[in-house]
Amino acid sequence: MGSPSEPTRVLVTGVSGFTGRHVAAELIGGGHEVVGLAHVTGSGAPVPGVVVHRADLLDRDGLRAVVAEVRPDAVVHLAAVAFVAHGDADDLYRSNVVGTRNLLEALSEAERQPRIVALASSANIYGNTTVEPIHEDVPPAPVNDYAVSKLAMEHMAKLWADRLPIAITRPFNYTGAGQDPKFLIPKIVDHFRRGDRKIELGNTKVWRDFGDVRNVARYYRRLVEAAPAGSTLNLCSGVAHSLAEVLDMMAGIAGYEIEVEVNPAFVRANEVVRLVGSRQRLVDTLGDEPVIPFAETLEWMYAA
Repeated sequence: MGSPSEPTRVLVTGVSGFTGRHVAAELIGGGHEVVGLAHVTGSGAPVPGVVVHRADLLDRDGLRAVVAEVRPDAVVHLAAVAFVAHGDADDLYRSNVVGTRNLLEALSEAERQPRIVALASSANIYGNTTVEPIHEDVPPAPVNDYAVSKLAMEHMAKLWADRLPIAITRPFNYTGAGQDPKFLIPKIVDHFRRGDRKIELGNTKVWRDFGDVRNVARYYRRLVEAAPAGSTLNLCSGVAHSLAEVLDMMAGIAGYEIEVEVNPAFVRANEVVRLVGSRQRLVDTLGDEPVIPFAETLEWMYAA
């Protein structure tokens, strides 16, 4: 098992993204070496302590070259189209399914293979299940292209299970400082930070298992260290908050209440009403991790 006394070279795809930056910082803090993979046309600030290679997940030769040069001990694959309302279905399937397949192919053909390959799926694959909390054996019932693309990725990855030590993660909703305001929670926090008196939202009658990206980053570090090949794990807090509760928390932090207008354009067809995850398998596999209360997450984001 990897540990801070046994540094592991970890290839993190999507390293310059919101999650990737936090995962890289957590791994480095744990004594591991992080090498990043980012989109060839990407931009943005450098990731501290990380050498970043540029390659497109759809460029099979480019991926092979990066894998051959890096020779990773572990891989955390975060690169994907991660926005549920992304309008280009072709892009979703190309990036999330074909791109992941290309990466697995490159890893399987490498001279030195990693001892764990963590693939980020999504809790969205569960859809509108009546089970609560949702455990990993709940039958998937995806209701949008994003969720279908992630479930297809999981099935595709099984084709490589005899050649690579793969673990699947199914993160529930999580957020934190630095997330793009096009996502719901950063949008709400941003409105309060600016002192706006009104906000347009979609369906406000939804409940989500909102987590903190710092917890998620720790789960990925522990996964790299434990290397539980063959596992499928929910990454979740096990606690549900309604949007009304989130707005109340933010009103307490900012010192005023905001008026909510429901914009029909923001209401998704087949909206998943309630998503709350079971942490049991996560704790059994990676050990317990104190869950950061969501009010603390919001305070962190508001102050950032």
